[in-house]
Formats: sequence, structure tokens, C-alpha cells
Amino acid sequence: MTPSEAAQLLGHCAAFDNRTVGKVDARAWSAALHDVPFDEDAVAAVAAFYGTPPKDPSQKLWIQPHNVRTLRTKIRNARLENFQYEPLPDESVGEYLARYRGQVQAIASGRIAAPTGRLALEGGPTRQFVAELEARGWEGNREVPDEDDEPAAELIETVRRTGPLGVVCPMCAAEIGFPCKSNYATKKHPLGKPLSKPHTARIRAASGEPQQTPEQRAAEEERIRAASARALARIEADENIPDADIVEEAS
Repeated sequence: MTPSEAAQLLGHCAAFDNRTVGKVDARAWSAALHDVPFDEDAVAAVAAFYGTPPKDPSQKLWIQPHNVRTLRTKIRNARLENFQYEPLPDESVGEYLARYRGQVQAIASGRIAAPTGRLALEGGPTRQFVAELEARGWEGNREVPDEDDEPAAELIETVRRTGPLGVVCPMCAAEIGFPCKSNYATKKHPLGKPLSKPHTARIRAASGEPQQTPEQRAAEEERIRAASARALARIEADENIPDADIVEEAS
């Protein structure tokens, strides 16, 4: 962009922001946009800048050279959105590069109308390929049953999350997806405090292990109480160690 062309572009800017344009301004913009031609896209970039409201309504729009460069590139790239190069048979690398750059330049500049639609993939897998997939257990072509054939409620019943929270707890009756709770009610948790770990019975139920009988649970509780009593006795014995007697040696 030459200084005279930059002056013309600044004239378009002045129509929006009432700036004063001088020779120094034209030379400065020409230096900043030395590789950007003065064309319709550059003028459209100015219009796009001032046609977009600022984020702050009280802010005054004031275009800069980098705004012209950025918006002009966006305008040209928008025309290339659906562009796809169509090669010629047996073309060399040099021919490909020349034709590709020529098509991109023509469409980006607007001299050739931009493609209006995306190219769609056509065709599908061969019968042999589908047969091989089905032989390996693929069911991609199965029909989805209607709601009348398999009610949604039945489908929901078949969905289970993994882990202990995927079953109802046999100890505290915590529902699926909810943590186990203690048997002690508090002011904050009147129905029982949530536990960080699920009950052993719930873990056993989730893994498919058989549940303990009442006799087995009573024996397990008795074993735990006995172990606690032994531990308490050891602690009390350690606390009641008598002081050592000091024996004075005869002189």
C-alpha cells in the first residue's frame, strides 16, 4: 500500500471517526501496511470494524493498521471455508503448487465465486467388510426397538453403576448411588452420618459374594468386641506399671 493509497484508506476511516488525515499519517499507515494492497477487502475491513459495537458502549472506536490487516484476512478466509483443491491427473509438484495458489488467490480475492457447500462423503463399507465385522460380533445394523416393545422403565432397571454404590446396602438400606450411613443420628444428620466407606455387607453384595447369616454376623461382632476388649486391657496394663523400687546398697 503506497502513501497515496493509505491516504485514501484513511479517508474511509475519517468518515467514521472524524480523524484528521495528513501526509505523516499516510506515510505511517503505508509503512505499517506495506504488504497489504489497497483493495475492496481493505475498505470492507474498515466498514466491518466500525460496524461492530465496542464491548464498552462508552468507548470510542479508533481503528489501527493491525485491525485492517486482521479483518481483511478474516474476510478473505471466509471465502475459502468450503474450498477444496481438485487435482489434475499426473500433475507435477510444481504444477500442483501453481494451480493451488492460483485457485486460492482467485477465490480469496472474490474474482471467482466461493464454494457454497461442503463436499460430502459418499458410499459406504463393502458387503465383505460388513460381513467380517458381523462375524466378529458387530451389531451395527441391529434395529432399535420401539418404546412399546421395551419400556423405558425396564431399560432403566438394567442400568447399574459399578462398585458398592451400585446396589442397595443390606445393612443401612442406603439406596443406589447414595453412600452408607451410620446408625447414630446427629443434629446435622438426623438419619445417620454418611460414611466415607461402604459397609462390608454392601461390598460383598456388589461383588456377588453370599451374605452372612445372622449367626455369622453375631460371631463376627463377638470377635470384634473380644479384640477390642483385649486391646483395652493391654492399654490399661501399660498405664498401671508400678514404679520401680529403689534399693539402697549397704555401705
